[in-house]
Amino acid sequence: MKSLLVIQPFSSSEIVHGLQVVQSLAWARPDCRITWVVSEEFAELVQASPYVRETIVFSQRAGWGEFFALRRKLEIKMFDAVWDMAGVLRSGLLTSAVKSLEKWGRADARRFSGYSYHKRITPPNGPGPHHALDILSPFLRAAGVPQRLYFPMELKPAGKACPWEEFFSGDPRNTFVVFPDNRTKPETWPYYSELSAFIFEKIPDSRIVWCAFEKTQPVCVMPAPRFLNITGCPLAEMLALARQPATFVGAESGPMHLSAALGNPVLALFGPGDPREAGPYPLDAAKHHTVSAPDRQLAKLQPAAVLAALEELRRRSL
Repeated sequence: MKSLLVIQPFSSSEIVHGLQVVQSLAWARPDCRITWVVSEEFAELVQASPYVRETIVFSQRAGWGEFFALRRKLEIKMFDAVWDMAGVLRSGLLTSAVKSLEKWGRADARRFSGYSYHKRITPPNGPGPHHALDILSPFLRAAGVPQRLYFPMELKPAGKACPWEEFFSGDPRNTFVVFPDNRTKPETWPYYSELSAFIFEKIPDSRIVWCAFEKTQPVCVMPAPRFLNITGCPLAEMLALARQPATFVGAESGPMHLSAALGNPVLALFGPGDPREAGPYPLDAAKHHTVSAPDRQLAKLQPAAVLAALEELRRRSL
């Protein structure tokens, strides 16, 4: 296989997982030219990978006209193989447009996308639940390479330095990146301000960065020299932040999975979701810890319980 098209345009979490699979493929097949179809919202994430040679970017917000223009663009391209890592109707429609003798799709593909494939990857063994990365890693077997994931995930060297990078010059064991944002989920944990105040009180010399897709403010006063708020920052700045040595704290999200993939300690909070399906990977890594809310309701998860979990994570991973 000399050329591969990956179709995973829509989800930052699954793009991170897909990049981990593609990295393992590239290590085994360094001569394979990898192209990726991605929406402009997440293009910088894919372009940060040193193993993706080309990105085909489109605007998801522009509607079906832009989508079918992309499909026409793909109709004139040819690849040795196509991997539909999304497994939804739109990714299936894109897969069907490409000229290729091997079109592979997910075992759990839905919404008629499976009609676009020649073959589906083998599902994980056992009844599950299965982690999202375990569902995607069998794509490696489809390429005839060992189903082995390599860590940490690599990114291209950062470009322009961010003005806040000096904030991370202290002890990384006492530096925390809090992500008080969960825009794609029905619940958001309401106690990030209280948790931050607890960290400042209980962990000497601690520093905290708040980062989120949407601009937000803590409900209590934070010590200015030790607190940095960059919520509402662009994706490029989130990528720069993920490169910094710190512990990530937040709900299941693309930034959480990116932090785990890059080798940072991660404390992930879960309400209705199942950490066995979407926790920081590998789930049994000493640097990864999850906390599930009582009755699967994030509002019932108290900040003292999260702080205790964070202190446990610090003891075993740092």
